[in-house]
Amino acid sequence: MRRLILLFIFLSSFILISAQSKGFGAGIIVGEPTGISGKYWVSSINSINMAAAWSFKGDGAILLQADYVFHEYNLIKVNKGKLPVYFGIGGRVFLSDEIVIGARVPIGISYMFANAPVDIFLEVVPVLNLVPATDFSVDGGIGFRYFF
Repeated sequence: MRRLILLFIFLSSFILISAQSKGFGAGIIVGEPTGISGKYWVSSINSINMAAAWSFKGDGAILLQADYVFHEYNLIKVNKGKLPVYFGIGGRVFLSDEIVIGARVPIGISYMFANAPVDIFLEVVPVLNLVPATDFSVDGGIGFRYFF
Protein backbone atom coordinates (compact mmCIF):
# COMPACT_ATOMS: atom_id res chain seq x y z
CA MET A 1 0.00 0.00 0.00
CA ARG A 2 2.86 2.36 0.81
CA ARG A 3 4.36 1.80 -2.66
CA LEU A 4 1.01 2.60 -4.28
CA ILE A 5 0.81 5.88 -2.35
CA LEU A 6 4.39 6.78 -3.32
CA LEU A 7 3.64 5.97 -6.96
CA PHE A 8 0.56 8.23 -6.84
CA ILE A 9 2.58 11.09 -5.33
CA PHE A 10 5.34 10.59 -7.92
CA LEU A 11 2.90 10.70 -10.84
CA SER A 12 0.94 13.62 -9.41
CA SER A 13 4.12 15.70 -9.19
CA PHE A 14 4.51 15.57 -12.98
CA ILE A 15 1.13 17.15 -13.74
CA LEU A 16 2.69 20.45 -14.78
CA ILE A 17 2.45 20.84 -18.56
CA SER A 18 -0.09 20.14 -21.28
CA ALA A 19 -0.87 16.66 -22.62
CA GLN A 20 1.26 15.53 -25.51
CA SER A 21 0.65 13.84 -28.81
CA LYS A 22 4.36 13.81 -29.60
CA GLY A 23 7.51 12.42 -28.08
CA PHE A 24 7.87 9.34 -25.91
CA GLY A 25 5.70 8.11 -23.07
CA ALA A 26 6.40 5.36 -20.54
CA GLY A 27 4.16 3.74 -17.96
CA ILE A 28 2.46 0.50 -17.05
CA ILE A 29 -0.14 -1.83 -18.48
CA VAL A 30 -2.21 -4.17 -16.29
CA GLY A 31 -4.06 -7.14 -17.73
CA GLU A 32 -2.81 -9.76 -20.13
CA PRO A 33 0.08 -8.95 -20.26
CA THR A 34 1.13 -6.90 -17.20
CA GLY A 35 4.31 -4.82 -17.31
CA ILE A 36 5.98 -1.75 -18.76
CA SER A 37 4.25 0.15 -21.57
CA GLY A 38 5.75 2.64 -24.00
CA LYS A 39 4.46 4.89 -26.75
CA TYR A 40 6.46 6.78 -29.37
CA TRP A 41 4.61 9.28 -31.58
CA VAL A 42 5.80 9.22 -35.20
CA SER A 43 3.20 11.82 -36.30
CA SER A 44 0.20 13.59 -34.76
CA ILE A 45 -2.05 10.58 -35.55
CA ASN A 46 0.36 7.60 -35.61
CA SER A 47 2.41 5.98 -32.89
CA ILE A 48 4.37 2.88 -32.10
CA ASN A 49 3.04 1.28 -28.91
CA MET A 50 5.16 -1.31 -27.15
CA ALA A 51 5.35 -3.36 -23.99
CA ALA A 52 7.79 -5.57 -22.13
CA ALA A 53 5.73 -7.60 -19.73
CA TRP A 54 5.02 -10.89 -18.08
CA SER A 55 2.09 -13.04 -19.00
CA PHE A 56 -0.27 -15.10 -16.86
CA LYS A 57 -0.28 -17.70 -19.64
CA GLY A 58 2.55 -20.09 -18.79
CA ASP A 59 5.06 -20.24 -15.97
CA GLY A 60 7.10 -17.04 -15.79
CA ALA A 61 6.44 -16.15 -19.41
CA ILE A 62 7.93 -12.91 -20.73
CA LEU A 63 6.17 -11.11 -23.56
CA LEU A 64 7.55 -8.44 -25.91
CA GLN A 65 5.16 -6.63 -28.23
CA ALA A 66 5.04 -3.66 -30.61
CA ASP A 67 2.20 -2.19 -32.69
CA TYR A 68 1.88 0.53 -35.33
CA VAL A 69 -1.24 2.46 -34.29
CA PHE A 70 -3.61 4.96 -35.95
CA HIS A 71 -5.57 7.44 -33.76
CA GLU A 72 -8.99 8.79 -34.73
CA TYR A 73 -9.75 11.96 -32.73
CA ASN A 74 -13.17 12.83 -34.19
CA LEU A 75 -15.26 9.82 -33.11
CA ILE A 76 -15.77 10.90 -29.49
CA LYS A 77 -15.86 14.58 -28.54
CA VAL A 78 -14.87 15.71 -25.04
CA ASN A 79 -14.84 19.18 -23.43
CA LYS A 80 -11.29 18.90 -22.08
CA GLY A 81 -8.37 16.84 -23.31
CA LYS A 82 -8.56 14.38 -26.19
CA LEU A 83 -10.26 10.98 -26.42
CA PRO A 84 -9.02 9.18 -29.54
CA VAL A 85 -10.07 5.71 -30.56
CA TYR A 86 -7.08 3.77 -31.88
CA PHE A 87 -6.43 0.67 -33.93
CA GLY A 88 -3.38 -0.89 -35.50
CA ILE A 89 -1.36 -3.95 -36.32
CA GLY A 90 1.72 -5.41 -34.71
CA GLY A 91 3.49 -8.45 -33.42
CA ARG A 92 4.55 -10.17 -30.26
CA VAL A 93 7.06 -12.70 -29.02
CA PHE A 94 6.04 -14.87 -26.08
CA LEU A 95 9.09 -16.34 -24.28
CA SER A 96 8.25 -19.35 -22.14
CA ASP A 97 9.10 -23.06 -22.38
CA GLU A 98 8.84 -22.50 -26.12
CA ILE A 99 8.89 -19.32 -28.20
CA VAL A 100 5.52 -18.25 -29.57
CA ILE A 101 5.33 -15.59 -32.30
CA GLY A 102 2.05 -13.92 -33.17
CA ALA A 103 0.29 -11.02 -34.90
CA ARG A 104 -1.72 -8.46 -32.91
CA VAL A 105 -4.60 -6.14 -33.88
CA PRO A 106 -5.05 -3.65 -31.01
CA ILE A 107 -8.30 -1.71 -30.69
CA GLY A 108 -8.56 0.79 -27.87
CA ILE A 109 -9.39 4.16 -26.46
CA SER A 110 -7.02 6.64 -24.84
CA TYR A 111 -7.71 9.75 -22.79
CA MET A 112 -5.09 12.49 -23.07
CA PHE A 113 -5.41 15.01 -20.25
CA ALA A 114 -5.58 18.69 -21.20
CA ASN A 115 -3.29 19.88 -18.38
CA ALA A 116 -0.96 16.94 -17.85
CA PRO A 117 1.58 15.00 -19.93
CA VAL A 118 -0.29 11.78 -19.10
CA ASP A 119 -2.62 9.44 -20.96
CA ILE A 120 -4.72 6.53 -19.75
CA PHE A 121 -5.83 3.77 -22.07
CA LEU A 122 -7.98 0.67 -22.38
CA GLU A 123 -7.45 -1.86 -25.16
CA VAL A 124 -8.65 -5.20 -26.46
CA VAL A 125 -6.28 -7.12 -28.72
CA PRO A 126 -7.16 -10.10 -30.92
CA VAL A 127 -4.00 -12.20 -31.34
CA LEU A 128 -3.22 -14.80 -34.00
CA ASN A 129 -0.28 -16.94 -32.93
CA LEU A 130 1.65 -18.24 -35.92
CA VAL A 131 4.70 -20.12 -34.56
CA PRO A 132 5.03 -22.92 -33.41
CA ALA A 133 1.32 -23.53 -34.01
CA THR A 134 -1.60 -21.45 -35.20
CA ASP A 135 -4.20 -20.45 -32.63
CA PHE A 136 -6.29 -17.44 -31.67
CA SER A 137 -6.64 -15.59 -28.38
CA VAL A 138 -7.72 -12.21 -27.07
CA ASP A 139 -5.58 -10.07 -24.77
CA GLY A 140 -6.44 -6.78 -23.12
CA GLY A 141 -5.32 -4.26 -20.59
CA ILE A 142 -5.63 -0.89 -18.97
CA GLY A 143 -2.75 1.44 -18.29
CA PHE A 144 -1.21 4.89 -18.19
CA ARG A 145 1.85 6.62 -19.58
CA TYR A 146 3.78 9.78 -18.70
CA PHE A 147 5.19 11.73 -21.69
CA PHE A 148 8.68 13.18 -21.51
